[in-house]
Amino acid sequence: MNDLFDHAMQKRLSQEGPLAARMRPQVLSEYIGQTHIIGEGKLLRRAIQADRLFSSIIFWGPPGTGKTTLAQIIANTTQSHFETMSAVLAGVPELRRVIKDAQERRRLYQKRTILFVDEVHRWNKAQQDALLPHVENGLLILIGATTDNPYFEVIKALVSRSRIFQLIPLSVNEMGQVIQRALTDPEQGYGKRTIILDDNAHNHLIDSANGDARNVLNALELAVESTNPNPDGSIHVSLEIAQESIQRRAVLYDKDGDSHYDTISAFIKSVRGSDPDAALYWLAKMLYAGEDPRFILRRLLVLASEDIGLADPQGLVVTNAAVQSFSYLGLPEGIYPIVEATLYLSTASKSNSAGAYFKAYNLIEQEGVGDVPVHLKDNNRDAAVLGHGKDYQYPHKMDSHFIPQQYLPKDQLGKYFYSPSNEGYEAEIRLRLEHWREAQRKALGITRNEPLPDLTQDLIDIIKHKTN
Repeated sequence: MNDLFDHAMQKRLSQEGPLAARMRPQVLSEYIGQTHIIGEGKLLRRAIQADRLFSSIIFWGPPGTGKTTLAQIIANTTQSHFETMSAVLAGVPELRRVIKDAQERRRLYQKRTILFVDEVHRWNKAQQDALLPHVENGLLILIGATTDNPYFEVIKALVSRSRIFQLIPLSVNEMGQVIQRALTDPEQGYGKRTIILDDNAHNHLIDSANGDARNVLNALELAVESTNPNPDGSIHVSLEIAQESIQRRAVLYDKDGDSHYDTISAFIKSVRGSDPDAALYWLAKMLYAGEDPRFILRRLLVLASEDIGLADPQGLVVTNAAVQSFSYLGLPEGIYPIVEATLYLSTASKSNSAGAYFKAYNLIEQEGVGDVPVHLKDNNRDAAVLGHGKDYQYPHKMDSHFIPQQYLPKDQLGKYFYSPSNEGYEAEIRLRLEHWREAQRKALGITRNEPLPDLTQDLIDIIKHKTN
């Protein structure tokens, strides 16, 4: 009896639900897009048609690209038992019930169970671990759907036992097919009604939906259902109506996901690469999508020291001023100091010489720490007995404010960590430093001159991680 009521409810929902739900493809021939994984002759298409899914799969892609639809098509074509769970709503107790039923089904009927988990990245490690052994022994064939990078958000053991299929936003042509199908389908769409969709309105819907089929169908439905019919019963969707129906372009930007890290990476690399136009573009994307401006400012503070440094010391000053100004202004006026800092840093002379610190850190890690020279030690406590501070020469006694004396441990003399660039203000520093180092070498009899090699970015990242 329950199955009868469930079937009736599903049928009613298919007729009365939102347009995007009604238009969800039920078979492969209706599926639009993702030809790189589901096109004719492709592995996944052959596996679905032959009902031969023997390994778990994970669909990874932005919203509205067909992840859940593909799972539904598999459910409609497979002879296996198909279970659906939402990682947002279901936890370990529900999973245990599915596992128990799957074990009973396999024991009594030798029937496989396919488990579709929507938003699988929402499950924590413990929940994913509970699923792992049953995927590993083949009791469950997992179909996971996620908008986040599974290589980061899904445990490695589960990823290694699954095929990853990456879905991409639909193309303009494919989005046009989605709209055309909705307008012509007599059962689930508007095929029985006369809908006049102006070309510029059609193009605006596609352009604003950003490759998201669900988004464009929702906007089309709102446009049609909110427009009064003409005397002949037709509905005319103009550009103005389309603009009202999809007022804000959808931007994929999960603050904890790939898009967040990819976009801030593009922003920082654009500033570092002295491209103010690209930097403004990625800045606009982040602020448009609701990124915390303070996060952006923190990254700019790092960049001002890491990538500009002494080539233009004002970079850090300007960025600090932007941080303070934003704390006073907030949004929207606070955007201006962020933009000013972005443009200043983008167009400033660049130097990564501050990375010299990591050369010193790496040397200490490899060779240990040398003794502090006696004349540099604190003379307030042990000067009389141990001679600490003896023979130290105070540089400010000289007109040049420089005395060539020893500052490094003896066995490190002649090793140079800091290599000034020839950019901006740092070019002046380079000239002074070369003079000072030469004078020091002569005074101390240093015969070697060993600029340490630049560290790779990977090694710098490792050292940063250790010091954080």
